[in-house]
Amino acid sequence: MIVEVRSYRIKPGKRSEFIKMFETRSVPALREYGMKIVGPLLDVENPNKFVFLRSFPSLDDRERMKDAFYSSDIWTNELEAIAMPLIDSYDVILCEASPGCVFDWND
Repeated sequence: MIVEVRSYRIKPGKRSEFIKMFETRSVPALREYGMKIVGPLLDVENPNKFVFLRSFPSLDDRERMKDAFYSSDIWTNELEAIAMPLIDSYDVILCEASPGCVFDWND
């Protein structure tokens, strides 16, 4: 499994607006293209930052799913125009899950 750790710095005072759009519009759209999402995770020390995880079965699937999403009508005609003006910067760490990787949220 491939996991992106995506860290966003949102323009000051805009995190709530961005999170609402992310939760209600972006997450459902990303899931439509087969991506699994964990988040948003709110930075408790920085009110202008949040993190989320986006996972894919393989690197090839990642490229295919990303290409499909970023060329879709929902991104090009709606979400890009809403999201990008709210973002100062973002970082992506591309990770591969080790064979023993555990996602156990019940403990």
